[in-house]
Amino acid sequence: MPTVDLRLWRSDAVVLFGWLMNLDLNTVPIRHPAQKQALTGLFARLEEMDVAEFAADQIATAQNEVAKDMGW
Repeated sequence: MPTVDLRLWRSDAVVLFGWLMNLDLNTVPIRHPAQKQALTGLFARLEEMDVAEFAADQIATAQNEVAKDMGW
């Protein structure tokens, strides 16, 4: 299967990793099984990267950084 070069800001990747790490996929509203598989695949890719080494305080720092200028 072809891959897509999806670039994320490091802080975004850390936030997504922290969320997916604590997510119960059985409680997420999924409309198609492929959505669940895509989230699982994203989590696996993030685990392969160095973002998996972040501690909870580093995830919180990344969350604050990403959310600081959202305005909502």
